[in-house]
Amino acid sequence: MRGWSEIFRQTVVSVALILALACGLANVASQAQEPLPPVKIPLMLPRMPSVPLHESVLHIPMTISGPSGVRHLTLLATLYRPSGPGPFPLLVLSHGTPRNFRERVTEGRLRYNAQSWEFVSLGFAVVIPMRRGYGQSEGDYAEEEGFCDQALFYEAGMASAKDLRATLQYMAAQPFIDSRRIVLAGHSSGGFASLAMASQGFPGLSGVISFGGGRGSMQEKNCSPGHLIEACARFGRTCRVPTLWVYAQNDTYFPPWLARDMCDAFKQAGGRAEFVMLPPFSQEGHFLFTDVRGLDRWTPVVTRFLNSLGFPGTMPKP
Repeated sequence: MRGWSEIFRQTVVSVALILALACGLANVASQAQEPLPPVKIPLMLPRMPSVPLHESVLHIPMTISGPSGVRHLTLLATLYRPSGPGPFPLLVLSHGTPRNFRERVTEGRLRYNAQSWEFVSLGFAVVIPMRRGYGQSEGDYAEEEGFCDQALFYEAGMASAKDLRATLQYMAAQPFIDSRRIVLAGHSSGGFASLAMASQGFPGLSGVISFGGGRGSMQEKNCSPGHLIEACARFGRTCRVPTLWVYAQNDTYFPPWLARDMCDAFKQAGGRAEFVMLPPFSQEGHFLFTDVRGLDRWTPVVTRFLNSLGFPGTMPKP
């Protein structure tokens, strides 16, 4: 899974050279004693001629029941798929939750194109649903956690799982999807939601990948770590598929001790989990997955896990 990583490194070099010329750094040698300020590189996905993403937009139907009766709504989603008719194994990729609640509706349709390309290059169709209350998906935000010291993390996770179930049911019925080969993956609260969904089971579900999974992160600490660990234990009691938990050492949202305790609780309750703690990443390890500079770190780990589940190896890349 090194195609994107190599292209990204080439992009970094090219952009850095352009910036150097534009800034007129002719005397850089004489200024070698002073460190240069960091250069912000645009995180853009170059064109992929050999393995295109075939992006399309979906409106996934969902039915919810409440005090006012039954309501039909749609979730906005992004679909990427390999070339050809399929059927392809399915990977459902779930987003996290911004700390600023206003960003839930202003962030638009999340695409994760660079990250998705890694999975598409392995032969997966990738769908990224925006859950209720996010972006332009219909329905009210359903993941309220309540008061901090009595956080309802388990309930919030189960609310997220309803959106993922609607997505799974819709995608599994598509003729280009192999409904017997499904993987759930997600970042932050999306990883937590994936574990919640797996605890309920779904036909064809093969495994779960959680990148920095959890809920309740505040600016200086986690809201209620005890309730978060307890929720993971409840997921572990009924989850019957292998799971991969990936964190970075400098994740301040879910620091190493908390990440390990969550995973240990999951395993002690009966869940099957592989825990991977990667070295520190950039300034904030929680963004290991969402920052394309982290691709080199997590792709080997994920590839090995998927291979252990019987999924194909890397397809030819340019």
